[in-house]
Amino acid sequence: DPPAQGSLLYLDALGAAFPRALARRGTALLHWSPGCPRAPAGWPLPTLYCTPAAAAVPPSRAAALRLQLLFALRQRALHVLEAGLAAELHDALVTLRTEWPRLAQELELGRLSPQPGLPEELREQLQALLSPAAARAAELRAECARGFEGIVLRLWPRLEVVVVRTMYGTERLYCDSLRQADCQGLPFYCPFYQAAGALLGVNLWPAEPAPRFVLCPDWAFCEFLPCLASKESRTVLLDELWEGREYGLVVTAQPGEYRCRTGEVLKVIGFHKQCPVVEPVRRESQTLSVRGESIPEEQFCQSLCRTLSLWPGAHLIDYVCVESSLLGDSSGPCAPHYEVFMELQGLRDLSEVQRYKLDQCLQEDFPIYKSFRFKGSIGPLRLHLVRPRSFTQLREALGSPVPMPRVLHEEQLLQLIQGAVIS
Repeated sequence: DPPAQGSLLYLDALGAAFPRALARRGTALLHWSPGCPRAPAGWPLPTLYCTPAAAAVPPSRAAALRLQLLFALRQRALHVLEAGLAAELHDALVTLRTEWPRLAQELELGRLSPQPGLPEELREQLQALLSPAAARAAELRAECARGFEGIVLRLWPRLEVVVVRTMYGTERLYCDSLRQADCQGLPFYCPFYQAAGALLGVNLWPAEPAPRFVLCPDWAFCEFLPCLASKESRTVLLDELWEGREYGLVVTAQPGEYRCRTGEVLKVIGFHKQCPVVEPVRRESQTLSVRGESIPEEQFCQSLCRTLSLWPGAHLIDYVCVESSLLGDSSGPCAPHYEVFMELQGLRDLSEVQRYKLDQCLQEDFPIYKSFRFKGSIGPLRLHLVRPRSFTQLREALGSPVPMPRVLHEEQLLQLIQGAVIS
């Protein structure tokens, strides 16, 4: 069974790299939920998700994260902090920053505060598991009063590693933010590679900062489209891959889904016992292109971060992009263009000169974009600032735990972020 094999390989690699992470003589309940390997109660690692199983099923994502955080705070001796997505851990720690006095009170009294949308039956079920923890509440108050830099290691001093489902693509922004602030001093480990709802590979090198994955041949049927082939559209198989080349991923794994193009591009960086070792490069669906210029999300993010370095005091919290075609009539008569929605810390507003810097950096980094801008066939980029926690609400609206899209394609999500614009 691929999920069971993947879980055992994960435990073996984790134990080898971080010997104190696993409980001696512990019992693992190997569990798999579609699209997201996650550990319920019974897992030997006390983690953010090793809370009562009922804590993961409230009607809202925000309520679930808060409950999981509360139960995790009761356990000072955590060795591994585990989250399905780095964005989920990020949002849970934002909740810690804003609600720590109330969380401390709940720990001290052993009593759950009323929460909107939390069914009374579920509340009573969880309440029965929450005993008073006055000493832990006092520690929480003391550490939060000192500030939040390095707060994770101060609250859980025995932590060895942070385990997240995804560290590449859109999730890299959250991982970098956590490393620099709340999770200072802790390594991050992404154990699995999955696409199209299937487990495809495992990361056998937990101590390495950049995730890489061995593709396991028996877990799903994978085909690969060479990215640099001139006229060759034929897919190749695992034993035909070349080191150093990039391939589009095609998967047959789920019932009724035959030769599914995942939109993921992988680069082969080596081999492990004849199995290819790959790193995810980009998601084709997250490429900006209003005139065929094709700017990948990773490279757009690099231009964006370079722009931020020109805005003194600005710190990027989150962002999304929209192609003007999604705006319909509201985009006006101007040429096709990009609209970018950002949440910043440290700046309340931007001048027109500052806003233009992003368009200027894109022109410097992408000659094709520059040529279209010079011809007038692509209009100037428009930049909007949104109010705090707008992206937390956007992730709530996404529903299932999927990586944050960097290019929005749904009008409902666009309307939500447009309603949060403050400048």
